[in-house]
Amino acid sequence: MQEIKIFCPATIANISCGFDVLGVALESVGDEMVVRKIAKNGIYITKLEGQELPMETLQNVAGVAGLALLEKSTYTGGFEIEIRKKIKAGSGIGSSAASASGAVWAMNELLGRPFSKLELVQFAMEGERLASGVAHADNVAPALFGGFTLVRSYDPLDIVPIPSPSELYATVIHPQIEVKTSDSRKILKTTISLADGIKQWGNVGGLVAGLFTSDYALIGRSLVDHIVEPIRSMLIPGFDDVKSASLNSGALGCGISGSGPSIFAFSQGKKKAVEVADAMKKVYQHIGIDYDVHVSKINPEGIKLIHSSK
Repeated sequence: MQEIKIFCPATIANISCGFDVLGVALESVGDEMVVRKIAKNGIYITKLEGQELPMETLQNVAGVAGLALLEKSTYTGGFEIEIRKKIKAGSGIGSSAASASGAVWAMNELLGRPFSKLELVQFAMEGERLASGVAHADNVAPALFGGFTLVRSYDPLDIVPIPSPSELYATVIHPQIEVKTSDSRKILKTTISLADGIKQWGNVGGLVAGLFTSDYALIGRSLVDHIVEPIRSMLIPGFDDVKSASLNSGALGCGISGSGPSIFAFSQGKKKAVEVADAMKKVYQHIGIDYDVHVSKINPEGIKLIHSSK
């Protein structure tokens, strides 16, 4: 193959109790990328549609992630990358992760898959470092592995794929404001109490157990964040009302997607997820803030091939 076109999914990270360690890939929203091999060494962003983002290689997350892969590769040529952004930057559903993970996934395919998924996560994390100042993996891991993923350890990096119950749906509402990941990290506490830690660890364990056993009630009971949400929610207008409306409409749980401002809810079944979306919309219609809404199944594959050419 000389050229490949791919779908790069949006992702929900943090997932309430799972700050920086839990993420999930979505089915219905994502970017498209075209990556092609060229003789000239290096990474070149040749087209970028949908968002006003830098095309310079060292200032673009796809470029930086791609360079990280090239540095470890024996390939002497380079790559051109075209990006069609459908995930808004700063939305909290993995815009930078889609570009970074998509670039390295496509490059790996064109080179005959010399690198493992775990290695691809490490390359994509360099793009996340550029975007937020922290090389976190909770967005790029589900984009590359699909479904839910747990970052069990960062040093050494250890990613654990987690199965998703068949009827689990995500609803995500994105109020049209921007919350930068780098800014939202600055307000977080660097220490927590033992009591809060114990509650959070219990919820992480409960959520993982609920996903493995398709116990929707346990999933719902575990989607509680005692540490990050109380602080970050102050940056999102209407958060408490959206969360209350979601839970009252039957959502299993509700929280901040990534660093915000998007808010996610999980539901059992598409019908309930759509009802939750309607409840979320009413809150922002009342406040007078524009929004986007996505209702999506969980994406078990992550990045997907659209087509390739020789």
